[in-house]
Amino acid sequence: MARSELPAFPPPPSEWETPAVLRALAGAHRFLAELKGLAQSIPDERILISTLGLQEAQSSSAIENIVTTQQALHEYRLRPDDRDPAVKEAAQYAEAMEAGRREVQTTGLLLCATVIRVQQILTGRQTEWRKLPGTVLKNSGGETVFIPPPPDAVPDLMTELEAYMHNGGGADPLVQMALTHCRFETIHPFYDGNGRTGRIINILFLVKSGLLNAPVLYLSRYINQTRADYYRLLRQTQSGAGWEEWLLYMLRGIEATARHTVVLVEKMRDMHAEYKNRIRSARAFYRRELLDGIFAHPYTKAALLARELGVSRATAARYLDALAADGILRKIKPRRENYYINFALANLLFNQPDMDL
Repeated sequence: MARSELPAFPPPPSEWETPAVLRALAGAHRFLAELKGLAQSIPDERILISTLGLQEAQSSSAIENIVTTQQALHEYRLRPDDRDPAVKEAAQYAEAMEAGRREVQTTGLLLCATVIRVQQILTGRQTEWRKLPGTVLKNSGGETVFIPPPPDAVPDLMTELEAYMHNGGGADPLVQMALTHCRFETIHPFYDGNGRTGRIINILFLVKSGLLNAPVLYLSRYINQTRADYYRLLRQTQSGAGWEEWLLYMLRGIEATARHTVVLVEKMRDMHAEYKNRIRSARAFYRRELLDGIFAHPYTKAALLARELGVSRATAARYLDALAADGILRKIKPRRENYYINFALANLLFNQPDMDL
């Protein structure tokens, strides 16, 4: 597909600014603002970034048929010598997302250079804009339905997209995010990993725009539940049609995901308060950093807690053993170093129901 054959971008408001989209924007902003405020009530943002970030890494990877579990990802953080390639790829997704977040929050910008660095961490290798034609997509009848732009057009297209992310011509930021996502997937700038990188860009854009202070809203669970609609609508926009339907899909996803995450974060906040009272009343060694540590790292070990608290490994092990004796943690004794699970939190995180759509 020659560059001239790409649909015009951004599409004019006349193609998407409808009463239905405006109503959906109001709902999405309402629940996103509620989530932002609730997240600020959590004393240590790592609690949400770490735990919810691994949920997103698992869900986004699953869209690409990279299948693993949250438990495996938490265990990988303790023992990164796990040789399961799916676990490693999903863990790299979480690392890429966190690196991108730090850069966006430091600079206030979402640049092509950041996107490339995210992709490098995601894939585990040096990368650049693709120099070869992208994958041609065909329908079930063998007809070509999408050809990515030629490689020589990619740098300019991405520069234009970067400019749009920072100056959307007055469009609502959620509209900008949704349009940016479909444009990025249409450009298909990398050899692989475009879907996962595009989903990381979604959350980085929300942080850059100030709609969230921390990356706590992740759309991959929603996309997983509605995968057929996601790909159908994305293909429509790549032919220059269906902008209203695409925006409604994304805005409903933001609202549904925000509502779902609000419930989860409220439960985490309540559990955090309960454990604070239990530990403080039973153990003289209670410290806020200790409590936050076992929530930021539901799977932990003595060496990790020792670094968190600035104590010896033996002291950290004594604290963890005491919390296990109190029923706060569960001690696991594998063949090597012991580790400890905040099992109530893990159960909450690992057994999330499907979102109410």
